[in-house]
Amino acid sequence: MSQTLRDRFTSRARTRHPGVLNQRGFTLLEVLVAVALLAMAVTITFQLFSANLRAIASSEEYVSATTIANAKMREVLDDKKLSEKAWSEKTDNGYQIDVSVSEVMKDRTDNLQVKLLEVAVTVSWASGTKTRSITLNTMKEMVKQV
Repeated sequence: MSQTLRDRFTSRARTRHPGVLNQRGFTLLEVLVAVALLAMAVTITFQLFSANLRAIASSEEYVSATTIANAKMREVLDDKKLSEKAWSEKTDNGYQIDVSVSEVMKDRTDNLQVKLLEVAVTVSWASGTKTRSITLNTMKEMVKQV
């Protein structure tokens, strides 16, 4: 007369705790583990979400600064009487624009009818506690004034 393992367990459980097998549900430990896992998953999700929001805000600042620097660069390059100089401006939305125009490769262009100017536009802004900046550089060929 042999009983299966399940039959042995069932008969032992009924003798120790009558009615235990009739109640289906989760133990307190199972519920606590499930809640802890859920809390960790929600916390990680919120951290990733907030990190993405910070990255998006930073990206928007860089796009705005690049747009401002590009517009200023085009304005400087359109000047027909561009010469060596440097100046700074401040925009209404808190961006600092520094422009520098300097002649480069003078030794190579002395015997030529042209001069080569390097134009650098730097846009700086405050982002939280940090100061961020972006710089655009280019060269422009100008006819020498005799």
